[in-house]
Amino acid sequence: MKTAMSTTRERYDALRALALKLDLTRGQPGDDDFDLSNAMLTIVDDKALVTPSGVALRNYPGGIAGLKEARELFAPVLGVQPDEIIVGNNASLALEGSALMWAMLKGVPKSTAPWCKGEVKFIVTVPGYDRHFLMLERLGIGMVPVAMTADGPDIAAIEKIVASDASVKGMLYVPTYSNPTGDTTSQAVAGRLGRMQTAAPDFTIFADDAYAVHHLDDAPPAHPDLLGAAKRAGNPTRVILFGSTSKITFAGAGVGFLGGSKETIAWIGELLGTQMITPNKVEQYRHVLFLGRYPGGIAGIMKAHAKLLAPKFNAVDAILTCELSGKNLATWTKPKGGYFVSLDTAKPVASQVVKLAKDAGVALTPAGATYPFGKDPNDRNIRISPTRPPVDQVRKAMEVVAVCVQLASET
Repeated sequence: MKTAMSTTRERYDALRALALKLDLTRGQPGDDDFDLSNAMLTIVDDKALVTPSGVALRNYPGGIAGLKEARELFAPVLGVQPDEIIVGNNASLALEGSALMWAMLKGVPKSTAPWCKGEVKFIVTVPGYDRHFLMLERLGIGMVPVAMTADGPDIAAIEKIVASDASVKGMLYVPTYSNPTGDTTSQAVAGRLGRMQTAAPDFTIFADDAYAVHHLDDAPPAHPDLLGAAKRAGNPTRVILFGSTSKITFAGAGVGFLGGSKETIAWIGELLGTQMITPNKVEQYRHVLFLGRYPGGIAGIMKAHAKLLAPKFNAVDAILTCELSGKNLATWTKPKGGYFVSLDTAKPVASQVVKLAKDAGVALTPAGATYPFGKDPNDRNIRISPTRPPVDQVRKAMEVVAVCVQLASET
């Protein structure tokens, strides 16, 4: 009689014999997502060389904050006013990095000295975004991990940390559809973040709201008003928001934006103005025209994306449920938006699962990537990125992952 172990091994060997080449490593849009924006490539021509606000697209003038029309278009994405946003070039990570570097060199509005003059630590949520961890590591900023929960970051732990340690200068995390868990910060937690007492008078929340409008269904959670909460508590410079169009239009040819109070915008605008005269106005106006004419605007194109992406997330859940439900081998998230599914193995076998999957032709994000320095202390978390492959490939890849979870857990 065959044991469960031998049966799982046989399934795994059969899958490996298929010589698959499937990739679930990064949260990239699919080509069908990009196709939604192809009209943007030719929407700016020689008849659209000056914006309605009078800015010449081909010349230098225009201002560091970006086109007026672009600020009006993207301010609602971050939940701010047009005079509370800077629209820049293609990467929100670049804006985050610039803001962090200027904070290290000059301090933020409430600082008495540059952050680099002393020890600097940041709160990060785990599991979290590997590029955030790498950015902080390279800047020499220490990391204090706190758990991400269904309501957002563990606010009780954060309140205790920031009240007692003045070297904790800030926090960097994804507030809406967190990478990778898909959790969204509740307004109650946002309120506590805005009003909590901090030992550092210049404590600053860097909120990477990359997925603010990336819903998978028509019943999204409320968008957390982090900046509004901080303002109401008398801490208007505590929150800096970031976002981009990387997963709205083109991943490598979009625009990034930064939101904050007027004081924050004045602070970072002056510093960014030493690095450039103006951002790419042609690219910004391309987005203004295209998204302004798209049926339903930004909300309309995001619904079109959801039609393409939701079946992929449904496939992930369906395969994992079929293969793993009731076996006490793993748990996984069922996000209502964003770009990832977070899978936790019951046993400390995530590294083994990733290795087995690689040997079977399925590339996964390295185990540990969702923790600082790439080290998951429990070796349990795996980030699943189902957005780029076609749905049939997602199904096959998740079958491999599920079998690998079973095989690794049995050995």
